[in-house]
Amino acid sequence: MQGGAAGLAYRGRTASIGFAHGPLVRVDSGTNGKRVAGTLVEEALALRHAIDIASGQIAELAAIAGGEAAQILEFQVALLEDEDLIEAIFAAVGEGDPADVAWRLALDAQIADYDSAEDDYLKARSSDLADLRDRVITILRGGEGQSLKIPSGAIVCADDLPPSRFLEIDWSAGGGLALLRGSPTSHVAMLARARSIPMVVQLGAIPKVGATALLDGEGGTLELDPSAEQVRLFEKRRESHRKIRASARAILRRPTASWRGERIKLFINIQAVGDLEHADAQYADGIGLMRTEFLLTQRSGPPDEETQFQAYDAAMRWADRRPVTIRTFDAGGDKPVPGFTLEGEANPFLGVRGLRLCLARPEIFVTQLRALARAAVRGNLKVMFPMVTSADELEAGRKLFADVVQRLQADGVAAMLPELGIMVEVPAAALAVASFKASFFSIGSNDLAQYVLACDRSNGALAPLMDPLHPAVLELIARTAEHGRRAGMSVSLCGDMASDPRCLPALLNCGLRELSVNASTLAQVKQTIDRLSSGGGLG
Repeated sequence: MQGGAAGLAYRGRTASIGFAHGPLVRVDSGTNGKRVAGTLVEEALALRHAIDIASGQIAELAAIAGGEAAQILEFQVALLEDEDLIEAIFAAVGEGDPADVAWRLALDAQIADYDSAEDDYLKARSSDLADLRDRVITILRGGEGQSLKIPSGAIVCADDLPPSRFLEIDWSAGGGLALLRGSPTSHVAMLARARSIPMVVQLGAIPKVGATALLDGEGGTLELDPSAEQVRLFEKRRESHRKIRASARAILRRPTASWRGERIKLFINIQAVGDLEHADAQYADGIGLMRTEFLLTQRSGPPDEETQFQAYDAAMRWADRRPVTIRTFDAGGDKPVPGFTLEGEANPFLGVRGLRLCLARPEIFVTQLRALARAAVRGNLKVMFPMVTSADELEAGRKLFADVVQRLQADGVAAMLPELGIMVEVPAAALAVASFKASFFSIGSNDLAQYVLACDRSNGALAPLMDPLHPAVLELIARTAEHGRRAGMSVSLCGDMASDPRCLPALLNCGLRELSVNASTLAQVKQTIDRLSSGGGLG
């Protein structure tokens, strides 16, 4: 913290680049207010009503947000459908506990269990539990249906903010997010970047004062009650940032980015078909990663073949002749799906997830493969499997896919086997990359970095160690890129590193010539590559 007559300045870590100037609004997780308990029947009815309202609110948020945001909220939905947990709470109400007390005691016990777990994934889930606890209690105490009322353009300050609270805020008028704790790799940070909301985390203790604030998501600072000179300098930085972004967008219309005379292909990552409506998406070389987990958010169960085919076909029609790379279901880890993923795993990040899970649940996987095989005849489709460790897994997936295609063709349905590749996110896959008979490779740098560095990317306490530019991470990226060059096959990178200007020089030096980023960062990435090319910024 820095202070003076002009006001207070706090330095944290950048989670999402951008600038915000507006009122500072503190959002605390407390559940203030009192309620008078009724009869046993009234309390049971009140709790059931509160749970139903909370479930509806979360489902509505998931439906509106879609994509990965909906996937993130599935954990809370699963908790509300946990019969053992809910029945135990109603039993406590039947024995005389007020509804809010019974709910708090049960959820606090669950939170304590998660907090004491050795697994960082489970620890990170405690904030989801706390959010759900507070949501239901707020409804019980008369706050039914009330979402966060935030002034337009405000800078929201909180100790931490769960994804559901972030999604309740209307960000259409701008604003920013300043967290005392938090992590640049958290779920809420991913949501902020996708929506271009400036966000700074790990700011430390901030007094509950300050009518106006300046949030610099580029420099990672928060200034309270700034002087006129501070405001002038801030607006100067913001205007410079705006011009750079405008210049970057103009670059999108120019010829393809290149570096040292080599063309760099820039693709986009999409969470759902709706992401293709982004104004900058049209300038991409294709879709480098279409996540399919958004299809698993239906509460009625796994999506049927036709629902999936329509989604894949929409992406193919948008792309025309450009390549579309679709990743099969990457459920598990930090993306649990009720009825699909396994429950009670001690370490979900190292458990049955990705292709491992799909091969273990062929009744769900085959339906997806049928839809993909039908979509393959519509254009330039490539399909990749996530979380692959051994060549045997790839071959098992290939055999299942080939059998699906054969059955469809035998039934007179137009279908074909698309190019098959794998996500390189397990260190073993990078080290033994030559053993895979894949048509292409896509490096998932987020998971690769966390597995190489043994750091849960959602754990803010480990953020200083979660360095994607660690030599060990770069060595595996370079190893994979070099294998692709020698074998004459495509190697791309679709993780956060691809859109981080700080990482781009290293990625190009590693030999990568294909990157896949969110549409909102496409212009910035292309501009950065052009500058590196013209200025010789790579050593």
